[in-house]
Amino acid sequence: MSENDPIKWRGTTIISVRKGNQVVVAGDGQVSLGPTVIKTSARKVRRLGRGDVIAGFAGATADAFTLFERLEAKLETHPGQLTRACVELAKDWRTDRYLRRLEAMMIVADATTTLILTGNGDVLEPEDGLAGIGSGGHFALSAAKALHDIDGLDPETIARKAMKIAAEVCVYTNENLVVETLGDA
Repeated sequence: MSENDPIKWRGTTIISVRKGNQVVVAGDGQVSLGPTVIKTSARKVRRLGRGDVIAGFAGATADAFTLFERLEAKLETHPGQLTRACVELAKDWRTDRYLRRLEAMMIVADATTTLILTGNGDVLEPEDGLAGIGSGGHFALSAAKALHDIDGLDPETIARKAMKIAAEVCVYTNENLVVETLGDA
């Protein structure tokens, strides 16, 4: 980082694991500003809509809250249609002058669908039911992929183990987790 670069907020690891009839979204609690940990217990995963959608964000906090609010409005307009609500949000995010500046990514999931949303207009559905975003997202995703086919491991156990591994290798990730689950074991 040069002396002309602004200090950047960094960090977040969000993982989503879908297995059987359950989906889990987990996120760490660390917020860092440059080399300094500002907060260790941020809540980056929450339920939206009528509680039937889980969303986790990576990126600027204010931007993420704006996107949460916008997604909730889209879910009200298109109840029970997560993909449609997300596509409508992505269109707005990509074309609206204000929203286009937002720096965040989101993982959203309901009982049947998991999606990754980006400011580039992407609405991506992972083929294997696993998704990871944020600074430690690739670490957590790799760990979840390795654990996913092990018999006897439920989605929450996989998500927690994957997040632990990510926290061991990513300095912007900690083990203070928020975990939300949908579906029956």
